[in-house]
Amino acid sequence: MQPSIQKTIDFVKKTLANAEAGHDWFHIERVYKTAQNINQKENGDDLVVAYAALLHDIADPKFNDGDEKIGPNIAAAFLKSIEVDQSIIDHVILIIENMSFKNSFDQNSFTSREMQIVQDADRLDAIGAIGIARAFTYGGFKNRVLYDPEIKPEQHLSKETYKNTSAPTINHFYEKLLLLKDMMNTNAGKDIAEERHQFMLLYLKHFFSEWAGN
Repeated sequence: MQPSIQKTIDFVKKTLANAEAGHDWFHIERVYKTAQNINQKENGDDLVVAYAALLHDIADPKFNDGDEKIGPNIAAAFLKSIEVDQSIIDHVILIIENMSFKNSFDQNSFTSREMQIVQDADRLDAIGAIGIARAFTYGGFKNRVLYDPEIKPEQHLSKETYKNTSAPTINHFYEKLLLLKDMMNTNAGKDIAEERHQFMLLYLKHFFSEWAGN
């Protein structure tokens, strides 16, 4: 492992030491490992993929009053402090600025193979068994109800409506999680997503059966 990668890992671990459980170091580590696995088949730039995966949630806007500049600014300053080449820094920052689900509502002008790899890795961590756990962890953090049959899932048409939702956690499956399978970029990501998607469908089947008292 390159010294600069180890320095980045140490920085992220320290910075996210008290983060919400769904967006903590362990989330970053899973995304980092998944991105590396996908990259073995996709042949993106190893350093760009590693830095972007490790720094993509260094200051998630959800926990910073919606400010989408804090994370990229922290990431850029850190990478500059460890003397990473400016062209790599610029690429990593563009990935961080454009890869999140909420930005899919906008007409993004930037993409790259490396962004597609890291984006798939991040989205894969939002689905399947861990994705379910993360959804309810965040719902609990925001004090949201598990499910309310009177509140139907919405089809969000803009970034703002998605960011400002306070719907029950189960609605999040229909408003985001079940959509991610068809938003994967890479073949490797698509293969993993299919299995995790089916697991979520099975979970929801059991959830609604148990909700009905069966």
